Amino acid sequence: MIPVGYMAKRVALKPDWLKADQVKDLYSVSGCTSKDFADYIDYWKHNGYWLFNSQDEIYALATEHGIDMSGTTMFYYEAYEYQCYEDGPEWEPFGPEKSFHTSVVLPNKKALQGFDIVSFYGGNAPECSYLSCNHMAQELKVNKHCLLSSLDEAKIHLESRVFESCEPGPCRIFAVYSVPNSQ
Repeated sequence: MIPVGYMAKRVALKPDWLKADQVKDLYSVSGCTSKDFADYIDYWKHNGYWLFNSQDEIYALATEHGIDMSGTTMFYYEAYEYQCYEDGPEWEPFGPEKSFHTSVVLPNKKALQGFDIVSFYGGNAPECSYLSCNHMAQELKVNKHCLLSSLDEAKIHLESRVFESCEPGPCRIFAVYSVPNSQ
């Protein structure tokens, strides 16, 4: 797993359309339901993984642009160093966009919440979570945050093509950690 960055999110409770009783809320990497703290890409302060190198970078951006951070939860992400397509499980390496400074600061404390699988059809920012956006939590065993329990489980699901009818890939596996807010 490689460190890819941080994001502050407004965690959404399980929407009515997701028929998975064990799910309480969505810790998905995707910003489709649990929204990112801002439409941050327009500020061009993100790293080459389209996340942030540190919590401090997020708070500095919020302060500079008057973005309200109340009600956000801070997450730190690591990614499996290979990606594949939802309909063809051949793994290929990926890395950060080289035109952005990428130097992720490791958190002092982190708590693993689970693993998400996210589409990257556009090749840059995280797009849709197969587990929440594509309703696969209704068919697969996920935890209360709509995440898988292990990297191995995520890899097995991808390699067995259970996401074949989901959003187009490539897709990447993320370890999702909650971290204490530094401010």
